[in-house]
Amino acid sequence: MTVSGTLRETVGRTRRAIGISLGSRGGRAVAVGVTILYLLGYLYAIGMLQPGTGAFGVRIASTPAAQLFRQTFGSFTYEPVALFELGIVTYQFSLNTIIGLAIGILVGINVAVSYIAWRQPTACGITSGSAGLVAGVPALLSGAACCAPVVVLLIGIQITGAVLVVFELLLPLSVAMLVGSLVVVGRQVEPTAT
Repeated sequence: MTVSGTLRETVGRTRRAIGISLGSRGGRAVAVGVTILYLLGYLYAIGMLQPGTGAFGVRIASTPAAQLFRQTFGSFTYEPVALFELGIVTYQFSLNTIIGLAIGILVGINVAVSYIAWRQPTACGITSGSAGLVAGVPALLSGAACCAPVVVLLIGIQITGAVLVVFELLLPLSVAMLVGSLVVVGRQVEPTAT
């Protein structure tokens, strides 16, 4: 088989695995739940979601279009353009929300495919039910890499500029790892066995 044929088959199997995962009620629930939890955790870690003061209100930046793409202290971190005070929580909308949602969706789909592998291990050529669960570990680890710079800043560790540059690469690297783990798990799915 040619490289393009192998690639086409791998992409096809991955798409079918995603379709099978999101086609089941349990897979959809897992994907949506993990996506929401990841997004909330991501926004909290970068300071865009905080405990509220009890107040209610909305404030929008004077030039939201210009401010939307303005980076703050690092790559892939953007200034907020709207503040929502919702009583118990204060949320700042920025491009970070869209980035966090995209990564959350990738993590959610990865975990949903791993959930199907765990629930139906024979569909993935896995003989043990626990092996399918282990397939989700790379997705969770690579998704967690997105917040590493924020976690280090929260802990207060002094870091040199060179290490901070490496941290800026973690977000694209984690997205690549999420896509890679999805392809690795997805290509193992045998659609006729589900």
